[in-house]
Amino acid sequence: QVQLVETGGGLVQPGGSLRLSCAASENILSFNDMGWYRQVLGQQRELIATITWVGRTIYADSVKGRFNISRDTAKNTVYLQMNSLKPEDTAVYYCTAHQGSDYYGTLQEYWGQGTQVTVSS
Repeated sequence: QVQLVETGGGLVQPGGSLRLSCAASENILSFNDMGWYRQVLGQQRELIATITWVGRTIYADSVKGRFNISRDTAKNTVYLQMNSLKPEDTAVYYCTAHQGSDYYGTLQEYWGQGTQVTVSS
């Protein structure tokens, strides 16, 4: 069973920065893609950033230009660098990974436990 462990959350002032890490229990190049979701209590989870197997990155409009997703394949870790943070970025942030084939019915989705990010003065 794949495990994803997020670290790096915390309290930061508006305008500040944080870097989240997501360490996977196996080679991250075995995944179709990895991404970051966030969820505010009582709201749906929002996909904010994705990095594909070939390294293509995709961002939600709400974070484009402020957040950056990257990976270190030697460490089997994906990062989310968050800059110019706003109070509305406050949420629980989750790391995800997809593995397998949707076409052949073998697609698996994995989630981390989440890490809280609070942006407040």
